[in-house]
Amino acid sequence: MNTASQQSKALQGGEWIIKESNPYEIFMPEDFDEEQKMVMEMCEQFLTNEVLPNLERIDKQEAGLMPSLLEKAGEQGLLSTSLPEQYGGLGKDFITSTIVNEGLGGGYSFSVAIAAHTGIGSLPILYFGNENQKNKYIPKLASGEWKGAYGLTEPNSGSDALGAKTTAKLSDDGKYYLLNGQKCWITNGGFADIYTVFAKIDGDKFTAFIVERGFEGFTQGPEEHKMGIKGSSTVQLYFQDCKVPVENVLGEIGKGHIIAFNILNIGRLKLCAAALGGSKHAATTSVQYATTREQFKIPIAKFGAIKHKLAEMAIRIWIAESALYRSAKYIDDKEKELLQSGLTFEKALLGAAEEYAIECAMLKVFGSEVLDFVVDEGVQIHGGNGFSDEYVISKAYRDSRINRIYEGTNEINRLLTVDMVLKRAMKGKLDLMTPAMNVQKELMSIPDFSNEDESAFAKEKKYVANFKKAILMVAGAAVQKLMMSLDKEQEILMNIADMAIDVYHAESALFRAMKLTEQKGEAATSIHVDMMRTFIYDAADRINKAGKDALNSFADGDELKMMHIGLKRFTKVEPYNTKDARRRICNTMLAANKYCF
Repeated sequence: MNTASQQSKALQGGEWIIKESNPYEIFMPEDFDEEQKMVMEMCEQFLTNEVLPNLERIDKQEAGLMPSLLEKAGEQGLLSTSLPEQYGGLGKDFITSTIVNEGLGGGYSFSVAIAAHTGIGSLPILYFGNENQKNKYIPKLASGEWKGAYGLTEPNSGSDALGAKTTAKLSDDGKYYLLNGQKCWITNGGFADIYTVFAKIDGDKFTAFIVERGFEGFTQGPEEHKMGIKGSSTVQLYFQDCKVPVENVLGEIGKGHIIAFNILNIGRLKLCAAALGGSKHAATTSVQYATTREQFKIPIAKFGAIKHKLAEMAIRIWIAESALYRSAKYIDDKEKELLQSGLTFEKALLGAAEEYAIECAMLKVFGSEVLDFVVDEGVQIHGGNGFSDEYVISKAYRDSRINRIYEGTNEINRLLTVDMVLKRAMKGKLDLMTPAMNVQKELMSIPDFSNEDESAFAKEKKYVANFKKAILMVAGAAVQKLMMSLDKEQEILMNIADMAIDVYHAESALFRAMKLTEQKGEAATSIHVDMMRTFIYDAADRINKAGKDALNSFADGDELKMMHIGLKRFTKVEPYNTKDARRRICNTMLAANKYCF
């Protein structure tokens, strides 16, 4: 029975691989309440009025400009959306704070500065600080009076964060920790007032410290000259017997990794949101250029090759958005559940983000790669003009590239996706073994071609269910064959991660299309269904390829042949005219003269 009144237990992190959730319970942008719509509008207005007219000044790092923009954002409440009211925040929910990240995501370097301030610049103190620390720092971070930054990366430790060399030693009088070392790639580093800095006490206890600008022994290097996000401040930090009061130890001594990794979970989802906002802006820029640029006396938007590019932008953006807000709602619901169980605000959100760390890692990969695709094709649509600084798409192209590197490289996030799923299975939180064994039995049986489900999206539901079987078959075989050495086979893990990322996003899009169709009817949602079906059709081939590449890496003989047959069965989809679907999608955008879904 497909009714919105059906209630089902919320999926745990990673559980979507083995369970079907109720599509009508998915949260989507069409569910934003009036206040959330106003927040999105306020973000767009802030970009239009304060940021976009000043892009050149921002990129030249005009003295005081970026800090003043952060202060103006603070005056409008854009720095404090989800901070508790007791510390000067607005106390809004997780979905609303995600909307702010998306809404400001089209602001180029400003988006980076504000995301760093509200995320890694503020949240470590909010979630791990004691009451004195929170009362001292959070209200000023919330208003923008003080700006925040985060010092984790070092010249020789990027993805290996725990390999940091910066040390901390207690002073003889016991009043200070003396920090020695350096940090690099510090966003907002040139003007921040407060820094969360990680160092090893006595060379081994990885610990976080709150460092204020002006502390004795703390200096910064010159601004880095970067390929993109030129307007964001990026410097190195130097510590030479930097005196940090003992009361500025953040969290527990030796537990700095808990702060670093938990903050990254939230940051990854928020990065996806910002990339989504940037993607929508770049897509609109490309649509508007394609309608005005003429070749052979007609607008290039009328050419099929250009329609294909514009439509593919729209498809990937809409799919990313579907998975983003589905996941944000999971985190929001889990946070409320943990609050009701008696946990503090801080522990509730951290626990919720940790529960869905797998989904956050997948969103980061997909969202950043969607933005890279959109800006790359945007430059192509602009032709030679796209290579000129006079056109904003060139800036979007340069600024996009960093997103696949920070908040954990996309390679690290792919490896983490599979690693976290397997660890949850080993801890008994996720029963992968039973469904994996069922898939193996199914491979030995005669295929069932019947389909009793005659609902509107029966085919797509079966496709997604089969895609999940493909993951279980490949991952299950890899675990059985390689056992403890699987973690050394990064290529195989990346293949499995790519399958998982495609399947999670395909299911999110399917659920959104089903819910929209029930709410608004088939005619009003036909373009959304086009986007979903085109994505699923293309995803089938990608999942098949990734699965084959993985299987070919560790299986052979009859076992390999059998699994290839199984993979073909699980990724089989009926022919679908994606050319006409893409033309319908593109024509809808051209009529609106912007990304409009």
